[in-house]
Amino acid sequence: MTSLTLALPKGRMFEESATLLRRAGLAIDVPRGGRALRHAFEQPDGSVLTVLELRNSDVPAYVDLGVADAGVVGKDVLMEAGRDVYEPLDLGFGACRLSLIRERGAASEILRIASKYPRLAAAFAHERGLAAEVVKLSGNIELACLTGLADAVVDIVQTGSTLRANDLEEVEVLATSSARFVVNRTALKLKRDRLRPLVMSLRAVLEGSAPT
Repeated sequence: MTSLTLALPKGRMFEESATLLRRAGLAIDVPRGGRALRHAFEQPDGSVLTVLELRNSDVPAYVDLGVADAGVVGKDVLMEAGRDVYEPLDLGFGACRLSLIRERGAASEILRIASKYPRLAAAFAHERGLAAEVVKLSGNIELACLTGLADAVVDIVQTGSTLRANDLEEVEVLATSSARFVVNRTALKLKRDRLRPLVMSLRAVLEGSAPT
């Protein structure tokens, strides 16, 4: 039987992805607290499913370059990566917004934008006609506004509690995001017998028409 390799993001998205994939018929049972990053599971049909635990930002490259046949990744990360992968399903969890954020009431010209998403921030600045420098940072991006490193930041907003706690405000929503199921385009042809049914099963689960 044709085996599959899936790239899943670490953390809470991994747990939610594994739960959804189990409901779609795959045998995945990763023991909690382990340090292994690659897991192999024998499936009821005798095939082997290999699951790779990756940083969310690495999933698009693993799938695009064919190391993984498919994977789960946030739409925000997928847009920033710019990788050519097939994106058949919005899985619905991990919802958030990619937004322009400034200190509350700030009205000065935006000359510098800090972001974990430099490609998307640069595209936003270009669309708005802003001659702003884009600085790539990681970690607590909000500090760039609070310390004067940048006039604005482009970052993910989920609940907004961090913004309120730091007297920042969401000025504009650039995009909305949630977890997406992505597939390598070559694997979609060569492993059609496994990937097409998996996409259909996931869709049935999402639409509530799969058996429970």
